[in-house]
Amino acid sequence: MPAAHLPITPELEPQLRAWLAEDLGRGDLSAVALAGCRGRAHWLAKAPGLFCGGVLVEPLFRLLDPAVQVRLLVADGEPVGAGQRLVELEGPAAALVAGERTALNLAMRLSGIATATAALVAQLEGTGVRLADTRKTTPGLRRLEKYAVRCGGGINHRLGLDDAAMLKENHLAWAGGVAAALAAVRAAAPWPAAVIVEAETAAEAMAAVQAGADGVLLDEIPPAELAALVPQLRGLAQGRRLVLEASGVQPDQLRAYAATGIDLISTSAPITRSGWLDLSMRFDP
Repeated sequence: MPAAHLPITPELEPQLRAWLAEDLGRGDLSAVALAGCRGRAHWLAKAPGLFCGGVLVEPLFRLLDPAVQVRLLVADGEPVGAGQRLVELEGPAAALVAGERTALNLAMRLSGIATATAALVAQLEGTGVRLADTRKTTPGLRRLEKYAVRCGGGINHRLGLDDAAMLKENHLAWAGGVAAALAAVRAAAPWPAAVIVEAETAAEAMAAVQAGADGVLLDEIPPAELAALVPQLRGLAQGRRLVLEASGVQPDQLRAYAATGIDLISTSAPITRSGWLDLSMRFDP
């Protein structure tokens, strides 16, 4: 997979500092044994998968000691095999030891997400249907976990509630129906934003399209029913752009849903169900 872009923004540095501080606490008690020592180390993949998180290694170790030199051998989003070298590091030994666990934890978590995403994206190959993530992310890690999804070939849904308006069952019930809820959002939105309506039945989906929704999230509607519903929704849209999204889809049903004519499938599985890709850091003599 081509590497996604993760800008090292000003907001990321405080996060890296906080994660390092969580592990260092009042200070690494083993550091005194390495005072004045320089070291070299490298990362190894202990299982096959997609690598992700390499972009964080240099800025993280730089916070510990600017003298640490990092050489990435594999770009984020690239497949790796068991035993493959991923990263080479050189610098003050105390800094290499101090940053080891935090850096590896981040990379193993993100690599696991990228690997799981790629496996699902592969099932959709040739269908034209895209795989999107959700807002089911680990607090504090959302941007990184969504970056890992992109590295695995998926696309990002909303980063947060300010990216697009999604009207769910509770919105529609409390606002007095889809037309009223949609009109209120459109009238008050301070910037251009898509309005998506969640529908659990064909009737709800049709009402959303007739009310002018930009997209409809079709939740847990079986593929056979969806295949008949999608052309009806396109017809109701009368040629305007309408994004139809399926959710509540099990991984073994991806191809069946892709054949219904929808535009994308959203799933939390790569983030909520993935394991970590096993990586290790080895120190050279």
